[in-house]
Amino acid sequence: MKESKFQYSKYKSGELVNGIERAAHRALLYSTGLDEEDLRKPLVAVVNSFTEMVPGHIHLRELAEHVKNGIWEAGGVPREFSTIALCDGICQGHKGMSYPLPSRENIADAVEMMIEAHHFDAMVMLPGCDKIVPGMIMAAARVDIPTVIIPGGPMLNGSYKDKEIITLTDMREFIGQTQTGKMSEEDLLNIEKRALPTYGTCAMLGTANSMSCLAEVLGLALPNSCTAPAVSAEKRRFAKKSGKRAVEMIKENLTVRKILTREALLNGISAVMAMGSSTNTVLHLMSIANEAGISLSLRDFDEVSKKVPYICNLKPSGKYPVQELHERGGLPVVLKAIEKQLCDGHMTVTGKTIKENIKDVKIVEDDLIYPIDKPKNRDGGIAVLYGSLAPNGAVVKKSGVKPSMYQFTGRARVFHSMEDASAAVSGDQIKEGDVIVIRYEGPKGGPGMREMHMTTSLIVGRGMDESCALVTDGRFSGSTRGPCIGHISPEAAAGGPIAAVEDGDRIIIDIPAGRLDLDVPDEVIQDRLKHVKPCEKEATPALRKYAALVSSADKGAVLEIPKK
Repeated sequence: MKESKFQYSKYKSGELVNGIERAAHRALLYSTGLDEEDLRKPLVAVVNSFTEMVPGHIHLRELAEHVKNGIWEAGGVPREFSTIALCDGICQGHKGMSYPLPSRENIADAVEMMIEAHHFDAMVMLPGCDKIVPGMIMAAARVDIPTVIIPGGPMLNGSYKDKEIITLTDMREFIGQTQTGKMSEEDLLNIEKRALPTYGTCAMLGTANSMSCLAEVLGLALPNSCTAPAVSAEKRRFAKKSGKRAVEMIKENLTVRKILTREALLNGISAVMAMGSSTNTVLHLMSIANEAGISLSLRDFDEVSKKVPYICNLKPSGKYPVQELHERGGLPVVLKAIEKQLCDGHMTVTGKTIKENIKDVKIVEDDLIYPIDKPKNRDGGIAVLYGSLAPNGAVVKKSGVKPSMYQFTGRARVFHSMEDASAAVSGDQIKEGDVIVIRYEGPKGGPGMREMHMTTSLIVGRGMDESCALVTDGRFSGSTRGPCIGHISPEAAAGGPIAAVEDGDRIIIDIPAGRLDLDVPDEVIQDRLKHVKPCEKEATPALRKYAALVSSADKGAVLEIPKK
């Protein structure tokens, strides 16, 4: 018997179809509708995250068809599968917010399992919202096959009466305005139906669009593809091009780890600083680095923030929605502005370096993209703070803090949950000069490291963002603005100094100096910690497993496998 009769594929997926011993495998593939000629083609995964529950994902089933058309035209065989996708916005303000960050690891695991089990030759990934983008990139770093990412794209902004640009972050601040009588209940009810007029990721530079933009900056998505609106025909053309490009990358052997280098991650941090992106990008870039086997720390963010200025006037820290950035040229225009700060030699999915991609891009300088020599702020959009309250670091979106609050000293008001803190704000119990301390909301303590966005939105909506501050071992939504410091490490559940804070203690915030201090003698802090009774919260099995393995925020809240 001649073995050549049973040789079909020269690709990695040949493991499934080559040889007489694979007769049953071929029979299974034939049962899905493939024919003999298809077995000779590369097998390309279309990694979808469609769900009817999430506006940033509800259109991805249709977008995936355009990806598959591109794969077929380029000579590949597309096979689609899906992952879970949680909406941070819908999860806000209740126990559901414990799940989005842990879902990142679930997504990475699911993709790894599907790709490795079925020996795909390449993949096109269709994420949309906050944790789905980094979860998919983490998986791509693990499996290291040719990969193109095509995010679902931003929704268009809403409008109502004199409010011309409404995004989700405004909706939460409108709650505080309604509670204080600055907005009528009737207007709030009407705005709810006008604020988010299309599907897509939230129109501002929240975590979803921050991470989608980073997929492009990291070199894993085609130039201009990530800011194209979800409802646009342009997005569908990019989807088809992404499918074609994934097949071409197989022939070029252009795999993820040839793109996802330390230089790529540093360029990602530069874009974060220039754009004023979500503080969640810190967690996610470090988790991606961990999967790619690359060293990255909070110190890298701190160093880049001092070199790359904040230049983009994008909501929630600025004026414009993401669609306006796209109309001005998208990410290539931002990268052109900071070209001198970018690392050389960073390869991308185009087969060219990031600097080669922007070679012919023209500089844009206007009210959305400030001149590099006249930026919105000389420092980057995110600042890293250290001190006696955060020995291993904390982060703040400096771009969303009013200059009057860069330095602030206040008295601590301590809470063990976001709900208790929000109730205190709504009940007028927080006064001028208070620093709200929310602890036991970190990766282990939450568990799940919830976003404190409901509390911060109430503070801003009530006009308290120049008289009060908030510090937490939890995290914040990408749409957060105001004097809000998160990711305090070590967290309270790990015995960090935040566990020792008492009502009335003085807390000193100094963003320009990079400091966050508890004005209490160190010996007193250490004595208090000896007598702290940890706050243990109920958790489901999934969250208990997460808490048992998760690292601290300063390491990206990655899961650490116990050593033997």
